[in-house]
Amino acid sequence: MHDSKARRAHLRREHREYTLIMPLIDALLAVLAFALAYIVRYEWQLLRPVFELNRAPFEPFLPYVAVYVAWLYLTYRGSGLYRPAHGRAWLEEVYTLINGVTNATVVLMAISFVTQPVVFSRLMLIYAALITIILLAAARVVQRMVQTRLRARGVGVQRALVVGVGVAESGSVGGAVLRTLISRRELGYEPIGFLDADPERGGVDIGRVRGLGGIDNLAKSLRECPIDIVLITLPWTQHARIVEMIQMCRVAGVEVSVVPDVFQLNLRQVQVENLDGIPLLRVNGHVSFKGTNRLLKRAIDLGLITLFAPVWIPLFVLVALLIRLESSGAVFYRAKRVGENGREFGMIKFRSMIPDAEKLRDHLTKTLELDPRRPKIKNDPRVTRVGRFIRATSLDELPNLINVLRGHMSLVGPRPPTPDEVSLYEPWHMQRLQILPGMTGLWQVSGRSEVPFEEMCLMDIYYIENWSIGLDAQILMMTIPHVLLRQGAY
Repeated sequence: MHDSKARRAHLRREHREYTLIMPLIDALLAVLAFALAYIVRYEWQLLRPVFELNRAPFEPFLPYVAVYVAWLYLTYRGSGLYRPAHGRAWLEEVYTLINGVTNATVVLMAISFVTQPVVFSRLMLIYAALITIILLAAARVVQRMVQTRLRARGVGVQRALVVGVGVAESGSVGGAVLRTLISRRELGYEPIGFLDADPERGGVDIGRVRGLGGIDNLAKSLRECPIDIVLITLPWTQHARIVEMIQMCRVAGVEVSVVPDVFQLNLRQVQVENLDGIPLLRVNGHVSFKGTNRLLKRAIDLGLITLFAPVWIPLFVLVALLIRLESSGAVFYRAKRVGENGREFGMIKFRSMIPDAEKLRDHLTKTLELDPRRPKIKNDPRVTRVGRFIRATSLDELPNLINVLRGHMSLVGPRPPTPDEVSLYEPWHMQRLQILPGMTGLWQVSGRSEVPFEEMCLMDIYYIENWSIGLDAQILMMTIPHVLLRQGAY
């Protein structure tokens, strides 16, 4: 109880941060932007020179600065920018910032047109707008970096309970919500459990997310579990049950949100259109990895491999030389892996273990009681000295680039499992085999070997359902610091 009160107190402080501190920071940065714009325009004289007769002091611009700051505050407050950013993407915030700055700039130009002041520079206004956007966007980056670090330590995180139908299934709203919570930790939610309409299905844990039974267990879960928010994803045909659950949460003092099922569709698949006043929901379906999307992803893979060839080729040669110097075994390790649509291929890696290491794998898996679907052995006794280094730095996976060039893999995607691991999959696990496997992916940048198998599958399914070039770019950029810091690698 004390812990829940402490969390709610932190969330209240976070709310005050957005309602008081962030507006103040934005106002100071907007004033700074005007000051920098003045320097760029009148001191540096970029783009257009300033004649001595047209030189103006900064003081006459102060009334415009006041109007500018006030307009930004009203716009951002009205758009919800000063509310805690649970579930809000950074690009969404940047769009709001650009919209506010554009409107404020247009207002100042309109005022200058009406008042015809003696001292005014439209070019300076444009400078101020551009600098404001850069400063405010940078402030959000810093704020999110700090917030992400705090949330990684459990500070300011809302512990969530998901209530739905078929939560582990790909076609359910509850499944989409759970996959998003696990894959997007930066949103500020920690899924601690779920309730399913099927009590038997709801009694099975999914990774670190506890199966708390059927939806009839909501009252019990609210009493016994540390829950901050309940996310109800039941279909609207159970309207009476949803209302009852909302009332339970209110009595327990727990926040509650209802996710609209929209006929069990992911909202990313729905486009709202207008037919002469009649709203239409156009269903776009899942992202397709065929045709143009597949060619585009393939072109990006080949382009990046070619672009960074001067970096990875010397590394490739150096690692091969180190392995050869340490022992007389093979430099490369080839193993069967299951790729797109269940097709097997030979994945190539640098050898990091002693010869005949595969023969000891089953013995170690049973002895250490590991998950046979993805056995990860910490301090593996089969690993050589060079192997320990290249595994920690992920250099052992560098030959995967050959698989990418051959079309067996992509730079980003689910990691390919072995045939033995796939033989133990449940039907819903097979969804992660719908696309080309990758060298890196969501689970690698979310904890790697520390992520349980079921959570890895949910992340892979989330990636498949929400693929975009931007998501691939984000994962590739996040991979670099994770490799350098050796997070979850062993």
